[in-house]
Amino acid sequence: MGRVNTPILSESAKLALEHDFKTSQIHSYRMRCQVILLKSTGRKSQEVGEITGMTYVSVNAWVKRYKDFGIEGLQTQPGRGRKPILDKETDKESILKSVKANRQRIQTAKAEWEKESGRSVSLSTLKVFLKALTDDTNE
Repeated sequence: MGRVNTPILSESAKLALEHDFKTSQIHSYRMRCQVILLKSTGRKSQEVGEITGMTYVSVNAWVKRYKDFGIEGLQTQPGRGRKPILDKETDKESILKSVKANRQRIQTAKAEWEKESGRSVSLSTLKVFLKALTDDTNE
């Protein structure tokens, strides 16, 4: 028989988890809240995993993280995921300079910037970056 890994929730913690489970925009965070709520009722990790679509190992890991750090431990930590290829702070000026020099030819501007910076990006990445810059200036 396995060990019992049931988090004991105070009423305020339970209400906070239920609120975040119902209202959070981030799906993964909602699932983590659901894991803690289900485990607090005494369910087995395997059963909770089947309900949430996680493995029992992941369920146990999130319960441990909740016990160690509380509800903040269920949030995705900064620094996760793929890092951006272009940065607004470091690349903005050089890209805008190339685009202004070649207003009607985005591919020429891209080639000029790549030659100047020594880095390579796809045309679609450059267009998305320029759109993000225009969105910032429109706000």
